[in-house]
Amino acid sequence: MTIPLKLRLSHNPVDAAGLYRLMAWFSPGFPTGAFSYSSGLEWAVEAGDVTDEHTLRAWIEVVIREGSGFCDAVFFVHAYRAAAQRDGAHLRSVIDLVLAFAPTKEKYLETTAQGRAFYDTVRSAWPAEALDHVDGEIALPVAVALACAAHAIPEKPALACMLQAYAANLISAGVRLIPLGQTQGQRLLAQLEPVVLATTERASSTSLDDIGSIAFRADLASMHHEAQYTRLFRS
Repeated sequence: MTIPLKLRLSHNPVDAAGLYRLMAWFSPGFPTGAFSYSSGLEWAVEAGDVTDEHTLRAWIEVVIREGSGFCDAVFFVHAYRAAAQRDGAHLRSVIDLVLAFAPTKEKYLETTAQGRAFYDTVRSAWPAEALDHVDGEIALPVAVALACAAHAIPEKPALACMLQAYAANLISAGVRLIPLGQTQGQRLLAQLEPVVLATTERASSTSLDDIGSIAFRADLASMHHEAQYTRLFRS
């Protein structure tokens, strides 16, 4: 019998304190939750790739299943496990690989700006000794992984929350850009739940050697967005 993905995730329960922190870290009030990045979606709307609820869902689903969303999920898993095992050498290699994996200048700035903001805010508001040793540029999925590992928040629920927040940010950008109604946005978020949970499961068993993205149009959108004449979003 196939076990529903939601039940598999429940094998890694989050206690009340961990749940509180996840809700805080992925809320719109957190520095990385202000919807200032579109990951190239703004150009995709102008180019006519994304025009309605259906095309927005297709765009986000590809990005999460096969693009930067999936890659970030794999990087999260390996950074989390390296931090939990106190394997500094492997963690350093993951940090470097994530930065080298950014396909465009805008994606690099997006992940490092959000990563540093996330890391510094968690370190200030929820201090932990394990968060005192990372300086320099850090990508967002690594920053999230280190914070979750430092506070003993289980890997899979934390990863599912990170991907849900990523989907929610893109939906919020789409609601503004297309535009769509708030109910349509929430309907999209509900429809993407199985995509987020399936990507969580897949990423948890993917090696760094097998990581890769085939969401080429999304990468091109990020490149084009850099030179877009009128922009609401930073990326």
